[in-house]
Amino acid sequence: MYNLDQLNMFVTAAKLGSFSACARKLGKVQSAVSQGISNLEIDLDVTLFDRSTRKPSLTNEGKHLLTFAEAILQQAYELESAAKALTNNEETQLTLAIEDSLQVARFYKIIDDFSHRFPATSLNIMTMSSSDIIQYVVAGKANIGVILSDMTFLKETDICYIGNLSFVPVVCKTHPLASLKSVTPADLIPHRQLMIRGTNGVHQAHLQPVSSQIWYGNDYRALLKSVEMGLGWTYMPKHLVEQDVSCQLHILPVTFDYKDWSVPIEYITPKDCSMGPAAKWLCQAINTLLD
Repeated sequence: MYNLDQLNMFVTAAKLGSFSACARKLGKVQSAVSQGISNLEIDLDVTLFDRSTRKPSLTNEGKHLLTFAEAILQQAYELESAAKALTNNEETQLTLAIEDSLQVARFYKIIDDFSHRFPATSLNIMTMSSSDIIQYVVAGKANIGVILSDMTFLKETDICYIGNLSFVPVVCKTHPLASLKSVTPADLIPHRQLMIRGTNGVHQAHLQPVSSQIWYGNDYRALLKSVEMGLGWTYMPKHLVEQDVSCQLHILPVTFDYKDWSVPIEYITPKDCSMGPAAKWLCQAINTLLD
C-alpha cells in the first residue's frame, strides 16, 4: 500500500521536473526516490512518469492523479497541525467582532498572519456596529471585539486602548453644502444627516445628532453609497474617504473642527477570561491595527 512518503516524492518530482532534484529537496539519494515512485506506480497500477527521455515527464495519468496526491498531502498536513494545536492547548475556534469602519488594510494582514500561525483554529469574523459588538462580547458570543470607544467601562469586559481613527464630515460634490466655503452647525441642521447605530437602536457616542432629519444605518459602506447619491451628509472614517474611487465625495470645511475628529479605538474581551495562545496572539496583533 502506498504511503505519504511516496506521495511526497511523486508531487515533489512532478514540481521540480527531475528525480535528482527531488532527492536533493527531500534529502534522499536518487535511487530511493526512483524506487519509491516505482513502488507507488505498482501500488496504483498506473505509470506516472514517462522515462523514455533523459528528463522524466508526467504521463496523462500522472497529471490526473497529481491533484489527488496534493490533496492527500494537504489533508495530512492539516491533520498534523490540528493534533499539534490540541497538544499546545490552542483554541479550536475564535470569534472576532470588529467595527465595520476598522477594516483597514492592516486588519487583513493580521488575519493572514493568524491563518499561518494557527492553521487549525477556525476564525469567525463578524462586522457590526460598536454597540452591537459590546453586547456580543458581554453575552459570550464573541471572544474579542474591536470597537470605537464610547468612553465607558463595563464591569463585564476588559479593555485595551490601541489608537485613534480620524473622521471627516462629507457630502457628495453636487450637494448644496458642498458649495459653502465654511460650514457652521446652523448650515447643517436643515440637511439630512446619515448616522450609524446598532440593531439595539444605540448610535455611536462620539457622533451626536445635529440635523433635524436623520437616517440611520449600521454599515459605513452603505452610508458611503448613500452620501455619493446625495442623500445627506455624514461623518465618515477618513481612510474610506481617501479610498473613494468615484471621486464623488467632498469634505466639508466645518468651522467647529480645527483638526480631523479623532475617535479612540479599543478592543474588549470578556472580563477575566482565560485566553489560549491564539487569542493572546490575536490581541497582541490587534494592538498594531492602527500603526
